[in-house]
Amino acid sequence: QVQLVESGGGLVQAGGSLRLSCAASGKIFSINVMGWYRQTPGKQRELVATISRGGRTNYAESVKGRFTISRDNAKNTVYLQMNSLKPEDTAVYYCNLNSISDSSLYWGQGTQVTVSS
Repeated sequence: QVQLVESGGGLVQAGGSLRLSCAASGKIFSINVMGWYRQTPGKQRELVATISRGGRTNYAESVKGRFTISRDNAKNTVYLQMNSLKPEDTAVYYCNLNSISDSSLYWGQGTQVTVSS
């Protein structure tokens, strides 16, 4: 089993920045993709960004140019730097690890991000 623990959420004013972190522990295979998803009431969970071990990234169009995803493979940790935050970014952000090696999917417990206007 793999455990994911997010941190860094909180309250920020529009235009501000936050940095989310997610540390993975347990039996982690080398071939995996880590990412961030978010969900608000009345909307389905949506992809924010993903990153492979080799650094290949994928971003939702709504965050491209504002958010940056990165990872530290030695620490099994993924980060999400969020700049120029907007009220519509308010959501619970979930860390995800897609283990390609054993076809397993893992989720963190979520961290609340609130952007005030």
